[in-house]
Formats: sequence, structure tokens, C-alpha cells
Amino acid sequence: MIELYYWPTPNGHKITLFLEEAELPYRIHPVDISAGDQFKPEFLAFSPNNRMPAIIDTAPADGGEPVTVFESGAILLYLAEKTGRFLPADARGRKTVLEWLFWQVGGLGPMAGQNHHFGQYAPEPLPYAIDRYVKETNRLYGVLDRRLAQRPFIAGDDYTIADMASYPWIVPWKKQQQNLDDFPNLRRWFDAVRERPATVRAYAQGDPYTHRPAVTEAGKKILFGQTAQQVQPAGAR
Repeated sequence: MIELYYWPTPNGHKITLFLEEAELPYRIHPVDISAGDQFKPEFLAFSPNNRMPAIIDTAPADGGEPVTVFESGAILLYLAEKTGRFLPADARGRKTVLEWLFWQVGGLGPMAGQNHHFGQYAPEPLPYAIDRYVKETNRLYGVLDRRLAQRPFIAGDDYTIADMASYPWIVPWKKQQQNLDDFPNLRRWFDAVRERPATVRAYAQGDPYTHRPAVTEAGKKILFGQTAQQVQPAGAR
């Protein structure tokens, strides 16, 4: 059983995409990030960066004690290695998947995340920041579009964790002020991933938590206003 600590954000969706594709049994523990659940001591004990998703694998491959994993890219890699799926066994294929996995966690995710922040959550519009991140998101869409020009999936012929990592960050393309019709190869790939039965099931897992009121000002302070001192567990101060 995989105990999944989750909220329906792009990074959260990455993990349900894998779990549904691999048909691994899992149980969701919602982590309401606008209510501050990610700062609870019991969560920080195995997710020290106070971010979800995180998992506890109660039946690891070595048969030992439960394994905890935080950071979405690390979780995808761990699950791929655990199951032997969605990650090539050969060195060259594995290398390619890991390149694009790290491209997502180091580029597409952070840049699109800043796009979301300054476009939707900043207390006042900052034209320079909005323009900066909208353009960088556009550049990254172009990188992915070129990559997909001659292959069905990001790493080649097969669907892998590289696709699972990137797809959820393309879903909110309208909020990122992008137009998928400008990127025909990306659009074709996006539609193909969206129609996979496991993708449909994965996103349905988020439905109970998606239709919530808009993030309040108090919620924004929790999401965006924390310092090192504020997120320390009480016993560590």
C-alpha cells in the first residue's frame, strides 16, 4: 500500500497519474495547503520541505521498514524503480527520461509556478514579473513542442515518468496565458495523455478537494508568507 499525502495541484497529480497507470493500491491523505496542513509536525517528520506530495511505502521492495519519499520527481523515480515500469532499463533510455524529468522539476514547474503566482495570487499586479514568467513559460512550451515533433512521447515511443511529470503543468495553460494551438506537437501529445484512462481516473481523485472556495487572504499568507522560523516544528525552537 502507498500512503499518498496529496492535494490536487500539478505536483500532486503527477503521483496519482503514476499510481493509476501502474494500478498500485494507494490511499489518499489530503494535505490542505491553504489551511496549513503541510506544516503539521507529523507531516514535517517525513516531508521536511513542508511540501506535498509525499508518500509512505508500507511494502517496500526490500521487505524492510516503510519507506518515506518526498519531492514529486523523487517519488516518480522511486515508484518507477519499485515497479519496473515507465522507466527504461537500458542506460541510454533511462538517461533520456531522467533528463526530461529533471527538466520539468527544475524548469517547467518552477517557471509555470511563478507564472501562476504573479498572474493569480500576487496582491498587486507586477507587469515585469508577469511578463517575465509568461514569456519563460512560452519558451519552455516551445522546447517541449520541438521535442515532440518526431516522437509520440517526451522520451520516445513509450509513455514514461517524464510525461507524467510534465502533463499536469500544461493542464492550466490558459491560466498561464498560453495558447496550445501555437504548439501543434505539444497539443497532440497533451490530447493523447488527457485521453488515457489512467489520466481520467487520476484527475477524478482530486475532485473531492478541487471545488473549494477561492484561496483566502489568510490562506495566501500560509502559502506564500512563511519563513524558516515559522515552519520549524514546535519542539525544534
